[in-house]
Amino acid sequence: MEFSPMRQPQLARRILRGFAVLAVLGVFGVAVLLGALWVERRTEITLPTPSGPFAVGRAIFDWTDDAKLDTLAPVPGTKRELLVWIWYPSTAGQPAAVDDYLPAEMRAEAGPAGLLKLLTRDRSKVHGHSIRNSEVSLQQQSYPVVIMRAGASLEVWNYSTLAEDLASHGYVVAGFDAPYRSFTVVFPDGRVVRRIPENNSELCLERTGQEPDRCANRLLTAWAADMSSVLDRLEQLNASDAPGKFTGRLDMTRVGVFGHSFGGAAAALFCHEDSRCKAGIDVDGAPHGSVIQTGIDRPFMFLLSDHGGESGPESNQVGADIQSIYDRLPPDGRAFIEIRGANHFLFSDDGALLKSHIVLRTLRMLGMVRIDGRRQLAVTAYCLRSFFDAYLKGTGVSQIKISSPSYPEVQVLK
Repeated sequence: MEFSPMRQPQLARRILRGFAVLAVLGVFGVAVLLGALWVERRTEITLPTPSGPFAVGRAIFDWTDDAKLDTLAPVPGTKRELLVWIWYPSTAGQPAAVDDYLPAEMRAEAGPAGLLKLLTRDRSKVHGHSIRNSEVSLQQQSYPVVIMRAGASLEVWNYSTLAEDLASHGYVVAGFDAPYRSFTVVFPDGRVVRRIPENNSELCLERTGQEPDRCANRLLTAWAADMSSVLDRLEQLNASDAPGKFTGRLDMTRVGVFGHSFGGAAAALFCHEDSRCKAGIDVDGAPHGSVIQTGIDRPFMFLLSDHGGESGPESNQVGADIQSIYDRLPPDGRAFIEIRGANHFLFSDDGALLKSHIVLRTLRMLGMVRIDGRRQLAVTAYCLRSFFDAYLKGTGVSQIKISSPSYPEVQVLK
């Protein structure tokens, strides 16, 4: 069938009109999507309610260690400085305000810039449950201490959900950010210190040969030293706190440590090296360093996301390294847990805030997310407090008791 010369221009015009209509619809669709993302970004949202009986207080400290140098600072001779966030059991009903999720002076520097902001929450619209600088609860004389370390590319406030939940169950939780290795540290005086490329653990692990191990070990040594510095200062705070709030309120004989991702690897190394660690948890972090061969001689748990669909040399090596440490743990003080359907990136508050319902639906369609983010946080919080209750509060539960009909997603692997 042939088109007459008269009909060919008409067909061309129809095709052009069709493309024009598609272009207009495409522009309209993008505009609707951007509008929906903007509305979601500006929508008020609250973190999950802590499950324990205590109200939660929060204090922020800028601590400089005059006696120790920061080995990862770009300028030799720089003193180690840490921004420390402490969540703790508080007295309910105090005339104090619930603190901002992220203090206003820090919000301007948090998160991406430009259109990428549309994929995140406006931090001024996010609400936690911590009371600013409230008094420590008098229900107990002192409380066990837990050190918390964020993943490599996140700041510790991104784990407020887990910190608030532990504090509500009677723990003092100290998380911290470290200049030049935490993604961004905004100090109370307005200074902003960002991570430098050579301290980026993700870039370290992408290298070839033996370099990834050397780079990771260099960073982990500093991360573990940071934890030691925080414990040193907490001991001083417990001995003599000028306002008196924390004096004698921290039980430094019952210290736990946990971290996510690279922070989990740091927790394993710290518990290997520092006898003050009485129990530790690696949340979905691949271990590195000498701890793989020498193990840990105190209670420790590996809490993993769902790696059921993963295979290959790298995944097998991580599994073998975890197994090597697990085999050397005390038989009555170890656990190897996987949360069915959990995603590596949803152990942070992103599990509660997750960017956007639109993005979430897309991730589910792609099979990258198989569990509700808030549910993953709830299961994680349950596992953390169950393990710490056993080995810091002395309830002595076994790993079998971590399994619960209320949390069927918990799978005991060992």
